[in-house]
Amino acid sequence: MSARGPVGAGPAAIQLSRIMRPDDANIAGNVHGGTILKMIEEAGAIISTRHCNSQSGEHCVAALARVERTDFLSPMCIGEVAHVSAEITYTSKHSVEVQVNVLSENILTGAKRVTNRATLWYVPLSLKNVDKVLEVPPIQYAWKELEEDGKKRYEEQKLERLVTKQRNGDIIFPVFNPEPYTVGYSQSSLIHLVGPSDCTLHGFVHGGVTMKLMDEVAGIVAARHCKTNIVTASVDAINFHEKIKKGCVITISGRMTFTSNKSMEIEVFVDADPFVDEPKERYRAVSAFFTYVSLSKEGKPVPVPQLVVETEDEKRRFEDGKGRYLQTKAKRQVQMQPLTQQ
Repeated sequence: MSARGPVGAGPAAIQLSRIMRPDDANIAGNVHGGTILKMIEEAGAIISTRHCNSQSGEHCVAALARVERTDFLSPMCIGEVAHVSAEITYTSKHSVEVQVNVLSENILTGAKRVTNRATLWYVPLSLKNVDKVLEVPPIQYAWKELEEDGKKRYEEQKLERLVTKQRNGDIIFPVFNPEPYTVGYSQSSLIHLVGPSDCTLHGFVHGGVTMKLMDEVAGIVAARHCKTNIVTASVDAINFHEKIKKGCVITISGRMTFTSNKSMEIEVFVDADPFVDEPKERYRAVSAFFTYVSLSKEGKPVPVPQLVVETEDEKRRFEDGKGRYLQTKAKRQVQMQPLTQQ
């Protein structure tokens, strides 16, 4: 286990491996970010569900509540093997933090490289009553500081989830005859009927399925805007506000909010329309920001057309996106300083 990891009480780290096939990738051979996100969520769900059922008591399934910012450090290609490893690094009374790393292996040469790191939060839901959140068995830590750091991360993500939910009233409306490079020109939606193969034992959608659909819509928005090969560069925190039940019709909508010289930020919503069992009004289930980069035929980053903002709301969202971009850039520079000083 890593230096951050607990010892003793929690399950050992697990690893999932799978070769990347043509249907996992875009036309340029780069594996979809959504494919990787789905594998990350599967690994997290397995280890957290195992842990939450490690003590005698009511059986449960761990449901995804949040994915922290995830950077795609290097594109993965068809024919490479993805190795996804997961370990539990913190538990609160009702939630589990899981750290996931993804390595890509070239099976012809044996060369490996890290492509993703992610942090996920799960909550255990009773198999008898899906609205009942059970208590999580505690884990032991190598030293007290690990537990204190984990508690800080828990409180931070809890606050951010609340803030995100409060600004979730936005709706994406269709735009007729939009001009190129405007928000309306590239915005896209996808409608999906939730079937049994999309769902957990509870009959609710796997978080990984939802993330894969969100990445697909974000990719369409990015491709429409720049008309080049595009790849997922990062995903800001994905917040799962409400469960999506089997039989729901979900609408995944995406719009561009910000462009830098070589990146595009796309906001994605998932709205659910329940039609089976207990019909109710449409609700916002998931929200996130995806960042894409444009690549040349040689796979090198190229400048993207600048977004043309027209309305006051679009200008506000652009400035908000610029703030997130600059904040991320500053954090990356701080992280690189120790390396340059060695």
